[in-house]
Amino acid sequence: MKLTFLGAAHEVTGSCTLLEACGKKILVDCGLEQGLDLYQNCELPIAPGEVDFLLLTHAHIDHSGKIPLLCAQGFSGPVYATGATCKLCGIMLLDSAHIQEFEAKWRNRKAERSGREPYVPLYTTADAARALTQFKPCSYEQEIALCPGITVKFTEAGHLLGSASITVTVTEGGQTKTLVFSGDLGNVNRPLICDPGQPQQADYVVIESTYGNRLHGERPDYIAVLQQILQTTFDRSGNVVIPSFAVGRTQELLYLIREIKEKRLVSGHDNFPVYVDSPLAAEATGIYSGEMREYYDAETLKLLDAGIDPIRFPNLRISVTSDESIAINEDPTPKVILSASGMCEAGRIRHHLKHNLWRKECTVLFVGYQAEGTLGRHLVDGAESVKLFGEEIKVNAQICTLQGISGHADQKILLHWLAGYQKKPEYVFVNHGNDEVCDAFAQTVQQQLGLNATAPYNGAVYELTPFKMLEKGNTQHVLPKRRQENARQDRTSAVFGRLQAAGQRLLRVIAKYAQGANKDIAKFADQIIALCDKWDK
Repeated sequence: MKLTFLGAAHEVTGSCTLLEACGKKILVDCGLEQGLDLYQNCELPIAPGEVDFLLLTHAHIDHSGKIPLLCAQGFSGPVYATGATCKLCGIMLLDSAHIQEFEAKWRNRKAERSGREPYVPLYTTADAARALTQFKPCSYEQEIALCPGITVKFTEAGHLLGSASITVTVTEGGQTKTLVFSGDLGNVNRPLICDPGQPQQADYVVIESTYGNRLHGERPDYIAVLQQILQTTFDRSGNVVIPSFAVGRTQELLYLIREIKEKRLVSGHDNFPVYVDSPLAAEATGIYSGEMREYYDAETLKLLDAGIDPIRFPNLRISVTSDESIAINEDPTPKVILSASGMCEAGRIRHHLKHNLWRKECTVLFVGYQAEGTLGRHLVDGAESVKLFGEEIKVNAQICTLQGISGHADQKILLHWLAGYQKKPEYVFVNHGNDEVCDAFAQTVQQQLGLNATAPYNGAVYELTPFKMLEKGNTQHVLPKRRQENARQDRTSAVFGRLQAAGQRLLRVIAKYAQGANKDIAKFADQIIALCDKWDK
């Protein structure tokens, strides 16, 4: 039984872990890196076609975003996830592919003029659509037999609609061991979704540590804080611009704004407009408003039973087309603009920042984690100006953060969750945190809970029975110039990986003709030879 850490080790994004047991190879998450690339991620040590199963904790792109690439390179097995995660991935992976295709088209216009090599997207919308056919929805606490000796179970993680911690029970060589992958654990008392659940048994735990070195503090009165920001900004005729993740955070904010509007808490601006400017957020809001009762908390269920839509209200305006998006900033009416992406790295939010950052009467309100190296992080850290679309924009708007609304558990919640097992885990692996946070939280786990804990690096390999570290992984920071090279190499390897996957598929098809008719075999061989002659330059 062996664990290999392939992403989100001493970093926050790009989650991917390989479990090898009972002769099977299982990936837990397969995410895209976002923001600063601090450590070199390791390539999957096996061919994608050799992966037997993929277990997905939740739909966020830093956990799911490389699944279409994996499938395009030859992975043909099932992707197990909760029903809500499957539905959300149905829009998020297609959106991710669309963004990559758009970026490639934009870059290639420049490349063609300068004579540079074409920019290749990691995957296409067709790749994403094919990958989605491999998703297998399951329910919370449903025991699923992957194969002889391995079962899995999904438990509420409280981070996003359908998010889960995954329990993997392995019986091998006469021993039974249980591994729990926390996924992203959520904060408590959040709108719409339940608090994190508690798996009961674990010999080994892989736990996130996004906020492993801090406490959220006493839960603020979100309604009161948001009301005050809206009131003061509207009174000076400004807009409240909220960079928000299209899936999850946007719907939570709509829940809060609905209550503010219902109670008429913003004096003199009762019917203020609220724009959701994101096609993805529009689709996600539709999913949240659908048949998702299995995933809602008790408070939300009460609203639904009373005939109240928890995230819709008068003067909510959904912008889908580009023309609708442009029109938002042409309207002088004070308004709320919710737009993606949440870290301001892409999407329509960058246009809204361009139009509002320089206006001292406006407010930019951050409501989620801002990774190092992102535009959102620069603004939160006090940047005096930022460059958007080649133009230097002065930061005159008020920059605010809604404290405590984080979708991630803080140190206290993480420790409480770890302490909740019926018996102490043998070992704890800490990942999905900033460089210094991972190590610090591992030490905290050792000191406060008396558990063996470590923060592995990308590429680290551990034998679990008996327990020993086989490889330490990449411990050196990636130099800035090298990061750009790595990005180019990733795309080159992605394209070559598709070629290799196509070759593997061809071999599988050839094998089917072992007992075929000579006439068909000869015709097939001639076609392959002709193809080789064309490309063997």
